Amino acid sequence: MANTSNVTELIIIGLFQDPEVQRVCFVVFILVYLATVVGNGLIVLTVNVSKSLHSPMYFFLSYLSLVEITYSSTVVPKFITDLLAKIKTISLEGCVAQIFFFHFFGVTEIFLLTVMAYDRYVAICKPLHYTTIMSRSVCRLLVAGSWLGGIIHSMVQILVAVQLPFCGPNVIDHYFCDLHPLFKLACTDTSVEGVIVLANSGLISVFSFLILVSSYIVILFNLRNHSAEGRHKALSTCASHITVVLLFFGPAIFLYMRPSSTFTEDKLVAVFYTVVTPMLNPIIYTLRNAEVKSAIRKLWWKKMNSVVE
Repeated sequence: MANTSNVTELIIIGLFQDPEVQRVCFVVFILVYLATVVGNGLIVLTVNVSKSLHSPMYFFLSYLSLVEITYSSTVVPKFITDLLAKIKTISLEGCVAQIFFFHFFGVTEIFLLTVMAYDRYVAICKPLHYTTIMSRSVCRLLVAGSWLGGIIHSMVQILVAVQLPFCGPNVIDHYFCDLHPLFKLACTDTSVEGVIVLANSGLISVFSFLILVSSYIVILFNLRNHSAEGRHKALSTCASHITVVLLFFGPAIFLYMRPSSTFTEDKLVAVFYTVVTPMLNPIIYTLRNAEVKSAIRKLWWKKMNSVVE
């Protein structure tokens, strides 16, 4: 970082200061993180192994679950180990790396959720052309475009951060590295950088959310022409997706579309979308999807039979 002067290490305040509370949080959050990795990993494995889950919807779902694992892993392991540390530190380079991957995987997830909404729109509103429009090559391009969009977004964020001089203090009032807490440590005015972050992060979230809402309004409007059974199946699938969208976009828009602050509520909201939401996604998708539940059961019984034999 060219403009950095004497700050090489940052101290993280964390979520709570009470040692007893931190120990309780350690147990809770390590279980949540394990559930996130196992649950999303099971979806990735099931979709790739099961012959009945090869439609574009499950292709995108497997990549969403993969992103959930990586997205959560950029923050949660460090957060969990810090709960047992008396002094929580991270190098300035490590902080910038965490910001890069956090925004990379976060925005990739936003684009994937938008792609999944487009897939449902085509499936419900243009069923006769679905297999032509959502071919395997198109699906791969949409996934690749989501990853590319995440990389471009994250590179812009990092280019903003690395130009800032840091000469003290070196205490971040958060439990992980993000741009707004880091800006407060800079030895210069960061109002311009704040506007860039608002435009880059906040507007991506808002515009993607508006696209998602618009697509589901169109879908619900078109469902009037479907049979009762068709409406029920479509609504069941869309309800899972809408729930995940609201859980992810609500906190993101709350934090990035307003001036930064250090309220404890902000940290708790951040916990929700960095720790809790990635765990809930596989639960939401499997509980409301009979095909996924059936495929997981078949995979489980196949594994049990192979062990017995």
